[in-house]
Amino acid sequence: MNFISKDFDLFGKKINLATIIWFLLAFIAALLEVLRNAINNYHIFEGVFWHTLHKMPLYAEYPKEYFDTNLYGPLFSILIAPFALLPDWAGAILWGLANAWILWFAIKKLDIAPTQQLIILWIGAIELMTSIHNLQFNACVAALLILAYICVEKEMDFWATLFIAIGFLCKIYGIAGLLFFVFSKHKVKFVTTFIFWLVILFLLPMLISSPQFILDSYGDWIHKIMNKNDSNIYQSVTATGGMQDISFMGMIRRIFDKPIMGNIGIMAPAAALILLPLLRFNQYKFKAFQLSYLAIVLISIVIFSSSAESPTYIIAVVGIAIWYVMHYKDAKVLANIVLIATFFFTILSPTDLFPAFLKDHFVRKYALKALPSTIVWFLLIKDVAFKNFIPTKLIRP
Repeated sequence: MNFISKDFDLFGKKINLATIIWFLLAFIAALLEVLRNAINNYHIFEGVFWHTLHKMPLYAEYPKEYFDTNLYGPLFSILIAPFALLPDWAGAILWGLANAWILWFAIKKLDIAPTQQLIILWIGAIELMTSIHNLQFNACVAALLILAYICVEKEMDFWATLFIAIGFLCKIYGIAGLLFFVFSKHKVKFVTTFIFWLVILFLLPMLISSPQFILDSYGDWIHKIMNKNDSNIYQSVTATGGMQDISFMGMIRRIFDKPIMGNIGIMAPAAALILLPLLRFNQYKFKAFQLSYLAIVLISIVIFSSSAESPTYIIAVVGIAIWYVMHYKDAKVLANIVLIATFFFTILSPTDLFPAFLKDHFVRKYALKALPSTIVWFLLIKDVAFKNFIPTKLIRP
């Protein structure tokens, strides 16, 4: 534990080693992509701002600017604007660091022991680096959900619903934060402020564009997402496995060679299992129950999404890390076995440290990056559905 909580004097302040490693890895990842001129995702993101500004279709192909297409909502144009106005190299690096910072901030705001916060940072640092290498928005998605939960816990529903609305109108995933409604002590305020923020944030991009363009863009966005889901399912089973549909459904599709199998047969019972524990009203007041449910939300939006890809897993890995700090004292063997599996299949498998043969012909082919998250999801569901929690905070190391 001394290594986990080790501090260093930096610029006259004590800064924990985990924090230093967290930001150092994020900076290195962003810098390497800039030096390699491999910032295609950033070009897509900044394009959302420039295309909104010039009223150009947000979901069309722009092969002279980047390959692939945008999948983010019009509101994203406002979030990316401060970075898009900078030179590409500066914007890309600061975008990566901003994602690292907001997730770090959210984790540090969790009402758990400082050592437990640091363990989450240590577990997630390499997975964060994978996300930042791709200059993705996923670390921010995880942070928005965590901050929404924290604000509900602190009875700050006005801000909780802001974070949920931002996540929803940028990348759909954020809508999962509405599940925290059950923990709110001010349910009418929760509903009304969520509607308030939806309206404000829906209109906000019109300030840099036009009402008709934004209205049309939201319609195009829904159409794009539906088509993308169908494409992900169709392409899931290939010779070495696709880069998307790294999910629970993707594992089943690939292992059993069923590329046309849809999602509903898995997602319907999964949704029932996610909602079932919410009938246990007498457990809501317990910190461990709430944190378990936060972890379920973080993992669920990844393993039940056909759009899940390797960089998306920073969201699920934070969920696994929350589960781990809740169990490594009272179920040490199981928690450590699952953590090792997480490092092997999920965290290290996309990196150069992992044998290429196993990566291409085993983990990627069968979407096994999703396996540890799926295991933890079932363990969490078992806990929140059947376990009687006690009126204490987490066991403090």
